[in-house]
Parts: sequence; C-alpha cells; structure tokens
Amino acid sequence: QVQLIESGGGLAQPGESLRLSCAASGRTFSVYGMAWFRQAPGKERERVASISRSGGTAYYADSVKGRFTISRDNAKSTVLLQMNSLKPEDTAVYYCAAGCVVAGDTLRCNYWGQGTQVTVSS
Repeated sequence: QVQLIESGGGLAQPGESLRLSCAASGRTFSVYGMAWFRQAPGKERERVASISRSGGTAYYADSVKGRFTISRDNAKSTVLLQMNSLKPEDTAVYYCAAGCVVAGDTLRCNYWGQGTQVTVSS
C-alpha cells in the first residue's frame, strides 16, 4: 500500500501563501498520476489540481487557476501544492491522492492521505 502524508497546512490571511507537501512511500511513486482535493464542512469533495505521472501535464480547477501550482519530484517521492493569493473560499481540508487515472470528466485515485487543514481568514 502506498502511504501519503500531507503537511504544510495552517492558518493564513487572505492574500497570503501556503505550500502543501505530500510525501509518498513505496517504490512506484513515479508511475502514479497524483492530485490534490479539498473538502470544506458541509460541501462535497472537489478536485483542486492534478498532475500526470511524468509531471508534464497539470490541470487546475477554475477557482484556483493562476493562484495554485502543482508539481512533483519523483526522485523525492513528493508532490507539492503552492497556494498563492489565498481566499477565504479556499478554507478546507486538503487531501493528497495518488494512483489517479482519468475516468471521463473525473479522476479515480487509489490512495489517499489523511488531509491537512487550511484556514484562510482575516
């Protein structure tokens, strides 16, 4: 089983930045598409960003385009989410996911981290 551990969450004011990190165990990190999801209280989980196995293709939700950047370092078995210009609407628990494959308009991911809280408030 692939183990994913997120870190870097916390409290930020609007306009500030946070950088989330996801550390993955296992020997097959480079073969997985990976993604960041988030879920706010009372809301459904939504995909924030995803990145292909090679790191050459990335996708972003419209709500975060131009503000968030996803990247991966297969040698370090990590995936990052740089979050700039944070808004209160970004408040959620952020989950790292791995082993993701395209299924129509959605991603199906086999492995999930426990999540890290991001709170954006003035």
